[in-house]
Amino acid sequence: MSVLCRVLTRRLLTAQPQRLSVVGAQCFCSGASRLDGAQRDSAAISTSPVNLSYDVYDGKEDGIPLVFLHGLFGSKSNFHAIAKSLVQRTGRKVLTVDARNHGNSTHSPGLTYEAMTNDLKHLLNQLHIGKCILIGHSMGGKTAMVTALSQPSLVERLVVVDISPVPTSARTFMKGYIEAMKDVKVPSNIPRSTARRMAEDQLRNHVKEHSVRHFLLTNLVEQNGHYGWRINLEAISNHLMDLMGFPKFNTTYDGPTLFLGGSNSEYLRYPVHP
Repeated sequence: MSVLCRVLTRRLLTAQPQRLSVVGAQCFCSGASRLDGAQRDSAAISTSPVNLSYDVYDGKEDGIPLVFLHGLFGSKSNFHAIAKSLVQRTGRKVLTVDARNHGNSTHSPGLTYEAMTNDLKHLLNQLHIGKCILIGHSMGGKTAMVTALSQPSLVERLVVVDISPVPTSARTFMKGYIEAMKDVKVPSNIPRSTARRMAEDQLRNHVKEHSVRHFLLTNLVEQNGHYGWRINLEAISNHLMDLMGFPKFNTTYDGPTLFLGGSNSEYLRYPVHP
């Protein structure tokens, strides 16, 4: 996160990044459309906005605020440290947001990029934010791109981290994570540390990487003595194909855009660099 913070401060806020066009149509995306995946059977699901949970880190400057969107299984807390650091470095207001069906935001049967874009637009309107620097990681990066393509007047600058506007091949192991989480059973009225250890033991058979288990377990919550997952696993499972794809567009976003990804990233391949 400290590397990302330095890049954002130097490349995005104090310099002119390269102006890249993000195209969501045939140029980059060959397999996903607005009625692919779960949408074929649930096109009638409302994309009306839901209430999103968010944290505001107030700065002393009046510059355009930064808005962070997290990835699948994540939450706004993923950006707590970097948000505080960016406020200190830049003086700008920073907003971190829980996507629908994640964190403390409202659950809904719909989980498409169109729906998440509508949620974000509604939130920014509620907060009287007419324009922002939009920064999205993974699923949040795709939401950020869809927002830039469909609501360009809201996006002053765009930063996309470790994702591109093309279908990804992670559906199989993501589905495995979801099924493993659904199978976790933790008794009520036990200490949180014990509940977490029991949940991790059950996940270990299907989720081999310790770092991934640790990340998934950030979603284990206790309410009135009962333990469960705060994310909407059913909605994620039903819309996994949509989340792994990208909607079709016939428009471009020509604002200042920065794509960030590691050299070994599974989600930013050289042949599909925008």
